[in-house]
Amino acid sequence: MIINTGQRTDIPAFYSEWFYRRIKEGFVYVRNPYYPSKVACFQLNPKVVDCICFCTKNPKPMLSRLDELKDYRQFWHITITPYDREIEPYVPLVKNVIQSFQQLSLKIGSHAVVWRYDPVFLNDKYTLDYHLKAFYYIAKNLSGYTQQCIISFIDLYQKTKRNFPHVQEVSLEDQKIFITKCVDIAKSFDIKVYTCLEDEELAKYGAITKGCMTKEVIEQALNIELDVKDSHVRKGCRCLLGNDIGMYNTCLHGCLYCYANENKELVRKQYNLHDPHSPLLIGHLNEEDELYKVKQKSLIDLQISLDIEV
Repeated sequence: MIINTGQRTDIPAFYSEWFYRRIKEGFVYVRNPYYPSKVACFQLNPKVVDCICFCTKNPKPMLSRLDELKDYRQFWHITITPYDREIEPYVPLVKNVIQSFQQLSLKIGSHAVVWRYDPVFLNDKYTLDYHLKAFYYIAKNLSGYTQQCIISFIDLYQKTKRNFPHVQEVSLEDQKIFITKCVDIAKSFDIKVYTCLEDEELAKYGAITKGCMTKEVIEQALNIELDVKDSHVRKGCRCLLGNDIGMYNTCLHGCLYCYANENKELVRKQYNLHDPHSPLLIGHLNEEDELYKVKQKSLIDLQISLDIEV
């Protein structure tokens, strides 16, 4: 089984103490985002958890305790973008995230740490030229520390439209120009450019358009073979994004383009309910909750399986 941590919130940045406690205690509870009274229990056991996938804008809070994950395979996506505080209010400075990225890469290997330049949007300040200069700077500093870069263009989810009303999608023509130049820049630093859920036509311009966290990507990065079918969590997306232990409306970065947060008031309210000792990321079990065990098995060795005891 693959455990995900980063599709709903940023656990490394804000909930690392809670996460390491879950690793130590060996299990985690997860509310269903659409049926909150249904709570899944996953066992965190390296015999059945083939990989833990992280997606974060700030891995630093996790770095000092990485030895506690030594029995697990890890695959990290770290987002580094060049936006100022008016767009990303509480994301650390680019130079600081680069430093943390480098430290993580030295600990677990460049094959297991991926750079995300995501999302890309354009306006009078953040022009194509601005982005290309920023991309070059970041790529140069990550040379030797990663083998992959994921580029995605902004999607106008309803939450994004509400919180970032003046943002515009990037035209396909501008996408082609940007991808072409980014591929050339990345190639000079031995980095391959991927896109995820973008127009397949971008493959003509040098990008790998088959997905960013697919079965093949994880297999190649970690030198394993997985007996698993493509995911269909999102239409058109083949990435293995299930089994996420995070929760929506809990990320404190405050990015205007965020699809996972309704508004900052709700995020603050949720965060105030966080207890690092609870099996749940936010709050505790209620009497009306339905706790159920998840059957887990290794996708590498199908002879190993383990049912969770609740």
